This record gives sequence, structure tokens and C-alpha cells, in this order.
Amino acid sequence: MNKITFKEQLSKDVFCLKVQAKEIAKNRKAGQFVIVMLNENLAERIPLTIADAENETITLIFQVVGATTFKLSKLNVGDEISVVGPLGTPTHIEKFGKVVCVGGGVGVAPLFPICKEIYKIGNEVNVILGARTKELILWEERFKDISHNLIVCTDDGSAGKKALVTEPLEEICKNNETKPDLVIAIGPLPMMKFCSLTTKKYDVKTIVSLNTIMIDGTGMCGGCRVSVNGETKFVCVDGPEFDAAGVDFDNLLARGKSFAGIEHEHKCRIGLTN
Repeated sequence: MNKITFKEQLSKDVFCLKVQAKEIAKNRKAGQFVIVMLNENLAERIPLTIADAENETITLIFQVVGATTFKLSKLNVGDEISVVGPLGTPTHIEKFGKVVCVGGGVGVAPLFPICKEIYKIGNEVNVILGARTKELILWEERFKDISHNLIVCTDDGSAGKKALVTEPLEEICKNNETKPDLVIAIGPLPMMKFCSLTTKKYDVKTIVSLNTIMIDGTGMCGGCRVSVNGETKFVCVDGPEFDAAGVDFDNLLARGKSFAGIEHEHKCRIGLTN
């Protein structure tokens, strides 16, 4: 079991935990994730990206969306959980040139270590962070330290620019002087879909990190399957990152609603809905 050493509530439903995991912290690479299980018999297994690592701890950011994440949010420093990893294929890091990193909501968690590594080796990095309101913009100050330019967008205009992230993304892509060599977009599926459609118009390669239904995290269950260029891939072992141009987002969006009724029932039971 892995002990929680730090806990912070970042917004109403978003929490940050630091967990003791010496070997994972030492071996993890940008883009990888862990499978988390509470200290219960037959507990649900949930995939969480490693947002950062230092010394012997890893940082996890999660949003309360169901029974397990609700229970996880109630744990405190000193409590223990089971963490398995690092899993998934690491991000390919090289000197790309101009890179735009787009993060939506809790998508900033997987985006941060990727952006950090890309910036570290000398790429020109522009970051676009988006959320519904100011309170939901995460780690803004931390992203300022690993980017050359940071753009904040909110749906209600309470922080930064009142716009969807696709608006500044398109402005950057259509300008020959700022047109990126690579875009990395991580966030809700609709956001990643429309980022992909935006960059496609300007022939800009775009990478997305997918967070699908997942059980074992080793490619055995098939629950995380996704169609990429007409072929079935498994997010846990073939991903979580894929070239956005080949991802069948409509199929993913449809599959993501498969358990919507059950999730709503769980939310009602634990008081997350009115």
C-alpha cells in the first residue's frame, strides 16, 4: 500500500494528492499513468496520470465524478491506497520547434509533465489553458514557469479570455509566424475533437491523450479500446497518446456514455446530484 503524504483541494470537485511510491517516482516518464485502487475488497480500479514526481512521491490530480473518486477525496494524509505503475507508453520528446500545449479542465494533470519535458529541451512552448470558470483553472502559475506564453480561456470570461480554447489555437495556427510544428491537446473528449478539427485545417500534427474506461491497465480486458485509423488500439498499452487525425472521436464519445445511467445512480447515492 502507498501512503498519502499531501492533500490539497484545488476546486470544488478537484483534488491533488502526493503519494509515496519510490519506484514509480524513479522510473516514470512523461505521459504515463498509474492504476489506483482503494483499500477495499473488489474495489474499482481507476487510471490517473502521474502529474509530477519528486523524491519518492508522485502527484495525482483527480475530479470527483463517481463513488470511487468521492471516497478517494475523503481520504487524508496518512491514509493508504494501492498504486500500480508506471503504465502506458511514454510521450515521445524531442526538439520539435514550436509547440502548443492545450489543456482543458483536469487535462492539465497529464499535460504538465509533458509540457515540462518539452520546454526543458529547448522547444518554444505556448500553453492554452481552458475551463468553465476562473475557479477551475488549475496550476496556472506552474505553467507560467514552463512556457514562453500562457493563454487562459474561460467560458464565462471570469479569467483570461472569454473563449473556447479552439479560438486562440486557431489564431496561432493560421499565422505563418506562429504556426506550430506540433500541438498537444489534453482534456474532455469534445475539446480534443474540436482541437483536432481546428489544427487539421492548417495541416498541424496534433497529439491527444485519451482517458477511456479502463480496468486492468495492461491490455487484457479490452475495455479501453479505441479506433485509430480504422484499427482497434488499446489506450492502456498502445497509448494513452495518439495522433488525433486518426482517432474516431464520435465512437469514443458514444462509448463514454455507456455507463452514464449507472454513474448517475452512484452520484445520487453519495449526494453529488440534487
